Amino acid sequence: MGNGTPIGRVRGLGSAHSGAHHWWLERISGAFVLIPTVFLLVSILLLPDLQYATVREWIAGPLPAIALAAFLLGTLWHNRLGLRVFIEDYAHVPSNRIAIMLLLDIVTYAAAFFTIYCLVRLVLSTGAA
Repeated sequence: MGNGTPIGRVRGLGSAHSGAHHWWLERISGAFVLIPTVFLLVSILLLPDLQYATVREWIAGPLPAIALAAFLLGTLWHNRLGLRVFIEDYAHVPSNRIAIMLLLDIVTYAAAFFTIYCLVRLVLSTGAA
């Protein structure tokens, strides 16, 4: 394997040391999302009915609102981590990779801000919409 082959060019360069970090972040974010998911599922199953007013009143409570925010933001973050690894693996042109990752970050942060905005409006609003 000489310098002209792909393996020859990378041999001896060592590890990038970031793979294990990303792997752990993905596992931790997945576990983080699991906790509010279980709480939300059990809470929804324990509601007396699933009418709009009942669910809206339930979401307006502090604990369900925090759990819903943790679930939604954790899911967005977990999604960002997974898509980032996918982009790093399959976007081979460096300028395209940077542009796609920048777009991914913009969309993720915009979705996070929109999620919080909608949840705050839902929690703070009173009466029927």
